[in-house]
Amino acid sequence: MDELLYLIAIALSLGGLGLAAFLWALKSGQFDDLDGAAHRVLFDDDLPPPARPGGEAAKPAEAVRGQ
Repeated sequence: MDELLYLIAIALSLGGLGLAAFLWALKSGQFDDLDGAAHRVLFDDDLPPPARPGGEAAKPAEAVRGQ
């Protein structure tokens, strides 16, 4: 019978810990923009590489690795 009391106490403390973690995530803004990441994948925001001071454009990383 004593084991049942220990298990109830452990279950309540784990439930409280889970509730505290959920409330912390809610307060820190984890659930503010649920669709943003899903839509952000669809947009092509790649910028061209910046020009070097000598006037020539920087080579893409793939071209540098292929040499």
